[in-house]
Amino acid sequence: MWLLLWAVIDRAGQPGRGTDDRRADQSALERIAAGDHDALAELYDRHARPIYSLALRILQNQADAEDIVQEVVSQAWRQASRYDATRGNVAAWLLTLARSRAIDRLRARRARPDRGAGELALTDIADQTAAVDLQLLSAEQVARVRAALAALPLLQRMAIELAYYEGLTHVEIAERLEQPLGTVKTRIRLAMMKLREALAGV
Repeated sequence: MWLLLWAVIDRAGQPGRGTDDRRADQSALERIAAGDHDALAELYDRHARPIYSLALRILQNQADAEDIVQEVVSQAWRQASRYDATRGNVAAWLLTLARSRAIDRLRARRARPDRGAGELALTDIADQTAAVDLQLLSAEQVARVRAALAALPLLQRMAIELAYYEGLTHVEIAERLEQPLGTVKTRIRLAMMKLREALAGV
C-alpha cells in the first residue's frame, strides 16, 4: 500500500515505477505549471486509473470516484507550480490529493441521515486489498507489503485499514470496533512497529 507504506517507513524507499516514468511526470508537471494543456492530458492518461481506483476503494461509488478524478486533475492544474519534488514523487502527490478529497467526501456522506448506505462491512474492509497502491510498487515490494499486512493480527490490521481507508480517528475506530480507546491506540502502535520492521529497506 503506497500511502500506508510512506507512513510506515518514513519514505525510506522509492516506488517501483521506473525512473523514466517519474521524470516524465515531473516534466509534465513543470509544463502544466506553464499552462500546457497537452501536459495535463498526459498526466491524466498516466494517473486517472489509479486515482479512480483509490477513490472507488474508499467511497464505494463510481460517480463519486469519477468526480474525485476530475477534482484531483483540476487541483493539479491549479497547483502544479506549488509541487515540491523533495516531498515525494508526482504519483504519490496525486494519490495523496485523491485520498484527502475522498475522505472529505466520505465524512460529508456520514453526516447525512442516510450515512449507512454504501458503507463497507468490517469483514470486507479487513479482507480487501487496495490494488491501486500496489500498482506503484515492484513485484517484490508488493509481496513484502502483502506479507507484512497479512502477518498482523486481524484486529490490528482492521484498525490500520479503518484509519487509512476511512480516515477514522482513534476515537472513531474504538467506537466502530467497540473496543476501549486505549486498546485501539495500542493495537495501532504495535501494528506500525511491526510494519516498520517488516518493510525496512523496501
